[in-house]
Amino acid sequence: MKDTAAALTRGLTARHIRFIALGSAIGTGLFYGSAEAINRAGPSVLLAYLIGGAAIYIVLRALGEMAVSNPVSGSFGEYASKHLGPLAGFMTGWTYTFEMIVVCLADVTAFGVYMGFWFPDVPRWIWVLSIIFFIGAINLLSVKVFGEVEFWFTLVKIVAIVAMIAGGIAILIFGFGIHDTSTGVSSLWSDGGFFATGFGGFVSCFAIVMFAFGGTEIIGITAGEAEDPERTIPRAINTVPVRIILFYVLTLAVIMAINPWQSIGSEGSPFVQIFQGLGIGPAATVLNVVVITAALSAINSDIFGAGRMMFGMAQRGQAPAAMGQVSRNGVPWMTVVIMTITLLFGALLNYLIPDKVFLVIASIATFATIFVWLMILLSHYRSRQRMDPAETAALKFPVPFWPYGQLIAIGFLVFVIAVLAFDADTRVALVVGAVWLALLTLAYRRWVRPEPAPAEPLHADRVS
Repeated sequence: MKDTAAALTRGLTARHIRFIALGSAIGTGLFYGSAEAINRAGPSVLLAYLIGGAAIYIVLRALGEMAVSNPVSGSFGEYASKHLGPLAGFMTGWTYTFEMIVVCLADVTAFGVYMGFWFPDVPRWIWVLSIIFFIGAINLLSVKVFGEVEFWFTLVKIVAIVAMIAGGIAILIFGFGIHDTSTGVSSLWSDGGFFATGFGGFVSCFAIVMFAFGGTEIIGITAGEAEDPERTIPRAINTVPVRIILFYVLTLAVIMAINPWQSIGSEGSPFVQIFQGLGIGPAATVLNVVVITAALSAINSDIFGAGRMMFGMAQRGQAPAAMGQVSRNGVPWMTVVIMTITLLFGALLNYLIPDKVFLVIASIATFATIFVWLMILLSHYRSRQRMDPAETAALKFPVPFWPYGQLIAIGFLVFVIAVLAFDADTRVALVVGAVWLALLTLAYRRWVRPEPAPAEPLHADRVS
């Protein structure tokens, strides 16, 4: 068991890890899902992203404290098993895998929508099918190749976002004949006010906003393959949330300042729509290339994260042993194959229900994401409660605002789960989530079968 764990290659540098986390979080949620969030909340969506970003920072710091102390391939699945019990670890690991699968389905769906910008007559499911096999092949290469591909994918996104912010600010200041500079940024509050859709609209947008931040927890997964986790993990965690908040809030503020928020539809990316509306055709084409790259990046990160989580669970006996098989390149190849086959379901969904598929998938992903974040926070809270003062003082990357920040973040995540219940479109996520957790509990009782605590010292044949 331990020998296969050692076969994972530590080939990810600090540069790779920072960009993998950014690549997973700055993708479909910003370039495509933000349109739905804007339609629900209007300009107040900016405040929602700030609040959500602050909560995620607390989650990542809790994860970082544990990952620096114990960098393992199973990451928070391992931590949940250790601090909350094997059932909690089993549910956390498989729910994260489920989250990555569902998020990937959203990303491949968005990719099909983006390709419709150039090829409106080609069925979406064809594009979905092609991208699944392409990204699956990349993930079968060595982890260093994966890290490099993800770095360049994400770099394209970041350069485009910065250029878009700079270009948008220039339009707001100088007009260039396409914007009335006398209005300034009044579009952010002139059409119905900052809370244009009311407090109910503001609250409902959190279901989509929190989906956008899903994937940032992949930082913990990378710890098992980081070259220097004690240095790279804290750097990534301290910089990534700030950059995400900056990119989301600044970008969407510029978009809504140039065009009234009501004009931002959910057909295609709001980035592309804005530049098309301004009559900048080539820019819209370039931006479509960017959002396609963003989708590729997110899919790439998600397949990586789910594969490593399944690998870690196989090491703990919580997943089939075949998922622990590693190629000569140090890649858990069986998990990549399983993810690729599972994503073929996305092609089927896009064939059957192309119009509703994104919102349904996003809401289910939000439930799975928030469940995983809650388990991270609860695992960390329990680990801290068990520490004596000397152990706490020895922590190399302790969380800030202990314990109040953790308690507030836990309360906020419970609130977001409740929000899902108040919207008919997202309520299905709670039903799917409840059924999923019930099935996991049954599967655990049926196949994992934890050994009862022995009355005598441990037998020699018991595996630790």
